[in-house]
Amino acid sequence: MKKTGIVISALLFVNSAVFSQGQLDAYKYSQTDLGGTARYLGMGGAFGALGGDISVMSANPAGLAVYRSSEIVTTISNRYVNAQTDWQGSAASGSRNKLNFDNIAYVSYFPTSSDAGIIGWNAGFSYNRIKDYHRNYTLSGMGDAEYSITDYMAERANAKGVPAEDLAVSKGHNPYAGNNDWLSVLGYDAVLIDAFSENRTKYFSTFGAETGGVWNPFKLAGRKLNVTERGAVDQYNIAFGLNISNYVMLGADIAITDISYHYESYFAEEFVNNNNLSLENWLTTKGEGYALNAGVIVRPVDFLRLGVAYNSPTWYKMSDFFRATANSNTSYWKEPIVGASTPENESYDYEYHSPDRWLFSAALIIGRSALLSVDYERTSYEGMKMYYRDGAEDQITNSDIRNNFGPAGTLRVGGELKVTPRFAVRAGAAWADSPAKDVLKEASKEIYTVGTIPHYTIEKGITNYTVGLGYRFTTSFYMDIACVLKSEKEDLYAFSNIYNTEGVKIINSPSASLKTNTTQAALTLGFKF
Repeated sequence: MKKTGIVISALLFVNSAVFSQGQLDAYKYSQTDLGGTARYLGMGGAFGALGGDISVMSANPAGLAVYRSSEIVTTISNRYVNAQTDWQGSAASGSRNKLNFDNIAYVSYFPTSSDAGIIGWNAGFSYNRIKDYHRNYTLSGMGDAEYSITDYMAERANAKGVPAEDLAVSKGHNPYAGNNDWLSVLGYDAVLIDAFSENRTKYFSTFGAETGGVWNPFKLAGRKLNVTERGAVDQYNIAFGLNISNYVMLGADIAITDISYHYESYFAEEFVNNNNLSLENWLTTKGEGYALNAGVIVRPVDFLRLGVAYNSPTWYKMSDFFRATANSNTSYWKEPIVGASTPENESYDYEYHSPDRWLFSAALIIGRSALLSVDYERTSYEGMKMYYRDGAEDQITNSDIRNNFGPAGTLRVGGELKVTPRFAVRAGAAWADSPAKDVLKEASKEIYTVGTIPHYTIEKGITNYTVGLGYRFTTSFYMDIACVLKSEKEDLYAFSNIYNTEGVKIINSPSASLKTNTTQAALTLGFKF
């Protein structure tokens, strides 16, 4: 067979079934951080029934109707992110420090002359960073790895049953433009996998040697994975609130959301006899979407507020830009190093609908000196949906989502104590469940990854602990500070397990633990008028 070097740019578009995003990507783009003003952060984000803070606009816009004055506010924060991996005793870590401009908002208050009925209404605009993707993490060592990523590539190619000639790159044939598995094409072109001469649809790893007519894979001697993530989700809210007799507060808003995500990974394996390979991936995702949110806050008595809100799905238009390269140095092939890459400047457009959310809240106002608040948010992750660029439903991905994800809850609690009329202390916490079902958590079925990125993580839960301080310099000007300690646990896989039709595992990929600790310090300045 003939091998080529770097693949020339493809002129044909990529088939939608090849690089459209999968179930884990849908979940990634649905996640949000605990983010907002320092007061909001300091109380663990439990503001659904309290209102009176710009951060609650996108959660329960009825909180806008609590304002009794106009206000302008802005927040900056610094995040230190440390990601630690442990692969059965082989530990590694990576860190990242970043200064962010988190939000700015303006709220106008319009009182009426009535003492009953509509006694005031509010309009507001806010910008909030609701998710920050910045982190680095590294996996190294061996653990009890028995299979190489080349074994995984070969089994993916075997599942397709495509003749090797269809995976070969030539002047007259571009295998990336068809319905081929991209990772199989890249692996074949870089001589990471090959096919039997007598059966060109049966693939095997080239990292091995034939002894007595039997092919014996080389033993793995080392493995390394470096991942860099960058980007954020920014949201712009236009909200309106209505105060009815100081008893019922109503609110609604339009949320416009931008996603910007960049992923880079470098994966390498070493074998005996100086054989080695590498796989690099680059992915940039851009998305724009909108959502509609509505809520109500009821004050049955002076010391109690109850809130309910509904957040619709965000309807996104998404674009991916991607590239990958692979290199092999294997004694199977006569050339010392063979390199290949996917076509240059490839992109894919699609649509994505995030899950909807319900928020239930209660707050206890203790005189003028203290308050306690609790929020429970329920998110229907099984309702995430992917669509092709022409609007047709991606039924395979959406079936995976329904089978592998369920609803999940987030509990937020917070409190504030005014030590003096000007000085307040705050504390809070937030706990988020993982929506992943056991099939994902236990890796009991193959997880289909798209394109040429085989690595993935499964979230196991997120915890936030928060503290904060507030000080009013005058009746108009104030400053808040907060500190958030966030811990996120995940299982990290270099590639998926693979099972045969009888459910027997034929490729075993042990997971590593990934723990991401984020320390965030935020400063908010506000002016009421």
